[in-house]
Amino acid sequence: MSTGQDLADPAKARRFHLPHAPLESAFGNDWFGRKAEDFARFFGTPTFLVGQTILVAVWILVNVIGWTQFDVYPFILLNLAFSTQAAYAAPLILLAQTRQADRDKANSIADAQHREELHQITDARRTQLQQQTGMLIEMMQQNTTLTERVETLLKQNTDLTETVRSLVERINAMTTDVHARVAQRAGG
Repeated sequence: MSTGQDLADPAKARRFHLPHAPLESAFGNDWFGRKAEDFARFFGTPTFLVGQTILVAVWILVNVIGWTQFDVYPFILLNLAFSTQAAYAAPLILLAQTRQADRDKANSIADAQHREELHQITDARRTQLQQQTGMLIEMMQQNTTLTERVETLLKQNTDLTETVRSLVERINAMTTDVHARVAQRAGG
């Protein structure tokens, strides 16, 4: 059974996730899939957005000022670069989402298994608690029965002691009476 200490150990806490670690994505776990996912994640970072904004501003500035005119207004080459970037970015982002969905599914399955084990442990503990409660109630009933027997024996013992005391007093009285008669006959 698991204990609270098991959850403190990361290796034991992830034991349900480990069987799914080598889960192969629909796009594979090869170099391309990993790099494409890293690249797709980079598209949403502030570094990428600021860098792209600076590059576009410099591009437009260089062509408008006239330092060079490799892409004159309306910046057809810049539009082509953005179209190419979008054409590659969209599939890469979808690939990253698909790979993440596969990992989320594997984690969901592992979490469900973990919840099921916790449920089984809880049921086992509940059953054990019910058994222990039943045993405790039975022991209390036995204790009550023994206490009643002890009380009965104590009452009988008290009655016997009272009877013995009464008999001792009678014997004492008879002995005193006999002793007095014998002493009276011997003296008289």
